[in-house]
Amino acid sequence: MTKNFLVLTHVIHHSGGGKLMAYAPYVREMNMWFKNVGKTTVVAPFSGKGTFAKEEIYETASPDFKTIPSFDLLSLKNSLKAVFNIPVIAIRIFQEMSRADYLHLRCPGNVGLIACFCQLFFPKKPKSAKYAGNWDPEADQPWSYKLQKWILKNSFLTRNMAVLVYGDWPRQTANVRPFFTASFSENEIKEVRKKTFAEPFTFLFVGNLVAGKQAIEAIRLIKELIEDGSPGTLEIYGDGPEREKLEDFCKANELIDMVSFKGNKSLEELKEAYQRAHFVILPSRSEGWPKAVAEGMFFGCIPIASRVSCVPWMLDYGKRGVLLQNISQGQQIIVNGSKQWAVGSGQWAEDLEKISMLMNDPEEMQRMSKAAKEWSQQYTLEKFEAAIQGLLGKQQQTTDNKPNSARITTHR
Repeated sequence: MTKNFLVLTHVIHHSGGGKLMAYAPYVREMNMWFKNVGKTTVVAPFSGKGTFAKEEIYETASPDFKTIPSFDLLSLKNSLKAVFNIPVIAIRIFQEMSRADYLHLRCPGNVGLIACFCQLFFPKKPKSAKYAGNWDPEADQPWSYKLQKWILKNSFLTRNMAVLVYGDWPRQTANVRPFFTASFSENEIKEVRKKTFAEPFTFLFVGNLVAGKQAIEAIRLIKELIEDGSPGTLEIYGDGPEREKLEDFCKANELIDMVSFKGNKSLEELKEAYQRAHFVILPSRSEGWPKAVAEGMFFGCIPIASRVSCVPWMLDYGKRGVLLQNISQGQQIIVNGSKQWAVGSGQWAEDLEKISMLMNDPEEMQRMSKAAKEWSQQYTLEKFEAAIQGLLGKQQQTTDNKPNSARITTHR
């Protein structure tokens, strides 16, 4: 067992009930890692304020927490602050790396970028980097993301590192390994009900209501399908800064009866929604592992998603879902003195034709639903934990002969 496991992440941590907590999907995944290691140390930003509805407490004893300042380069003021914060962060990361037996980087992110440089000075230490963003070599991304990817995949600079990425990409270095994530257990496969594909169809959008997720495009697609004579409803699960605009668009276009906003729901409530629904839509501009698509497929929902990141691979290039061709950013116009979303005309023709043909073919919908289930149900929590154990096990001989560290403590 790895004796001193170090995590370096940009995820902001908080104090809840006297225990350390952070963004729920990240914590759930790290719980899997922590079950298979000894002492754990987390280097991350800390704040007393948090959106606690989306956060969870670590299942294991709280890790030894080392706080660092958070920073960004989004404004001149913040960039000037970063000039002073970056050396402090780099020194703390370097100190903790020197004490650890195993280094685990969470990328992409500002902390991950600094950690990418610091890990170069520890070529003999076993390491892994979870790259949770889009690994597509052709993707249009910020320079900092491209720099992190270049350092991580460079097997001359970055030694003894497993870089875990979403999707299976051609022409990768030995550092890079396809990986996955999971939401459901093998026992939950038995709960999945066979779907009956008949009108009216239920579509789901699950995700944060932010510009990049493009929930507006899901609404626009449903609007045009309904106008084309295909009855259906769209349920939107999630919340965010775009919600008011989206609701205004639905009111302006008389879609209140067809589109409902459910807000943030628990995983159990989402499971029931996936069981009822026929399709899951994600017209996002950028993704890492699109969790909502994989979760919907687990329960037999047919995915309709944009061609980003590993989505084409997940959908077997259109054999177990519909790949959207014509996603574009919704335009805004002024209506009665306020900004509203406007629907473009004609740009959905190819996608609408594909989806309409599918909705008129019950046998093809059943085949596609079955194919989606069979693919997604390969990726269970049990197999995810086994993959983590396998990854850590490969470093066993490297860490077994090193002295154990002190007991787990919590620093606030």
